[in-house]
Amino acid sequence: MTSTTFLRVIDDSYSLVPISVGEFAKLKVNGMKFTIQAYHVEGLGHVSVMRAKGFFGLMKMDTLMIVPDERDLPLYSYDRIQAMGNDTLIVELYNTLTQPLDLSLMSHIKAKFRHLEERDPGVHWYDSIKLPESISKKGKKAQRDDLEALAAEHFSAYLHAPAKKVADVAKKKDLSKEYVEGLLREGGPSTDVFKKALGEEKTAKLFREILFGIA
Repeated sequence: MTSTTFLRVIDDSYSLVPISVGEFAKLKVNGMKFTIQAYHVEGLGHVSVMRAKGFFGLMKMDTLMIVPDERDLPLYSYDRIQAMGNDTLIVELYNTLTQPLDLSLMSHIKAKFRHLEERDPGVHWYDSIKLPESISKKGKKAQRDDLEALAAEHFSAYLHAPAKKVADVAKKKDLSKEYVEGLLREGGPSTDVFKKALGEEKTAKLFREILFGIA
């Protein structure tokens, strides 16, 4: 799935309202050209999309993030990286829940695709809030259809999870903010790259206002 497909799926159930991203619409970082979009989705929360191409088209990256503040869903981060014949799918779900939520369908879908090779995500400061329904897979061109199916089914299960309307909006936003501020303070794979290229202040603005909408 591409981020464009994800946006269409979201738009089927909600209304996407574009947010101006100003100077962040197009960026060049470490030889990669990035295009960034952000949306307010009434009834759901903040959605951002980041696409990147580089190294003469040999590397492509597609990212989508959902920071829910109206439905009590986990924070959702999707990355698809295609480079040098490798196809990597990373979906990370962070526990920003204010009440229990049944995510068993996502677990079932993850198990259905257990035959796909696991990717070692490494050890990070945020592992304690990363939910077990998260995905980290790697494959080649031959596995592309399976990776597509896994991404699509897993995302559908996320979007249609039996999440209630957020009762304590301030608490919900604070939980998302804790994660984002942690990224800016402690770092992360992409955070560190942006900090080095853009500087701490500009990276903080990109993350808080555009990518995660917590400002």
